[in-house]
Amino acid sequence: METLIVVVIIFGLLVSIHELGHLIVAKKSGILCREYAIGFGPKLFAVKKGETVYTLRLLPIGGYVRMAGEDPEIVEVKPGQRVGLFFNNEGKVSRLITDHLDKYPDARLMTVEHCDLEKDLYLAGYEQENSPLVRYDLDRRATYVSDNQEFQIAPLDRQFASQALWKRFLTIFAGPFMNLVLAVVVFIVFYSIQGIPSDAPKLGQLLPDYPAQKAGLQADDRIVSINGQGMSSWNQIVGFVQKHPKEKLTLVVNRDSATKTIVLVTGQRKGTDGNEGVIGAYGPTVHSIPEAFLAGVKQTGYWIGMELQGLKMMVTGGFNLNDLAGPARIYSMTGQVVSQGLVLVLNWTAFLSVNLAVINLLPLPALDGGRLLFLVIEGLRGKPVEPQKEAMVHFIGFALLMLLMILVTWNDLQNIFMR
Repeated sequence: METLIVVVIIFGLLVSIHELGHLIVAKKSGILCREYAIGFGPKLFAVKKGETVYTLRLLPIGGYVRMAGEDPEIVEVKPGQRVGLFFNNEGKVSRLITDHLDKYPDARLMTVEHCDLEKDLYLAGYEQENSPLVRYDLDRRATYVSDNQEFQIAPLDRQFASQALWKRFLTIFAGPFMNLVLAVVVFIVFYSIQGIPSDAPKLGQLLPDYPAQKAGLQADDRIVSINGQGMSSWNQIVGFVQKHPKEKLTLVVNRDSATKTIVLVTGQRKGTDGNEGVIGAYGPTVHSIPEAFLAGVKQTGYWIGMELQGLKMMVTGGFNLNDLAGPARIYSMTGQVVSQGLVLVLNWTAFLSVNLAVINLLPLPALDGGRLLFLVIEGLRGKPVEPQKEAMVHFIGFALLMLLMILVTWNDLQNIFMR
């Protein structure tokens, strides 16, 4: 149960930050954002703030920002249609009722002759059968009601497709970028708590009931020499100890400006090249906010490089389902991390955030990278790809990604339960 809660929190954070990136840049670009959703499926919770409805949905498998103009506008008013109108103080239409008119006895009725709800923003028609043609302007923030649901109209200049190419590019790119920002922030918090690894010849935290603690060594002890050999770095200490399993070592230690000689017998554990010595001490760490900031940036960059290297190996070295981790394996791995403490959960969260950013930027249909690729093609051609063709490519890509996800999940379940 603890693992499930942590998984929901982690993925809720990753998705909400990702979609928040899209939302912020879209709003800054003047795009009307109808909905900011976490999850898919039926609504569990909804609240409207300004122009946007913020929703929490049943299936926690992603999220989205529904921007006007990404898909064809759903309002459709045809000549001859009877509609109901409400007006603001300026005499402009503030609310347009397209059906169930009997529920709105205070509305002014009109039979539409012609209208434009995107560019010129007007309605023209007849209020009575023999009355003259009248025309009313629409408020730019007017809403329409269809099937008992209320939506805001989207003037052409507030639609996604009408924005400058660079604005659309930044709006799409902002999602993965925010995941990278989140990774940096979480790594900074992690290193602020855990400390930044140092290569100084000192001891960090000691493990109970191991040779170092039993012999009287303490955290922050500086190791001057071991068996007469001078020590200048933590890595040198580790290398020396590993070469001497179950052997007596004489350590010269500097503690509080005083020099001590401590003798211990190393333990033993299995290493990559056979048995290796161990004394039960972690390396030294430094606690510094500026250092934590630099470490957070560097660690994010490191994992970006590792992700790209892994993707390159998958392409050049042959594809294998075991190279991919689906929800089942991620859940299992998260459980292992949770068992090691909440501090390591921070490290895991930052790694997953980098992973989500890199995967989303791949130039594949249905991913942000695929949408960015179409924008690049538009920039090179000087005109956009036909919306129907682009939508079909994304639909096919999404279907293939879902198929791949099913295969990966099935493979993960087999590997987990057949161990």
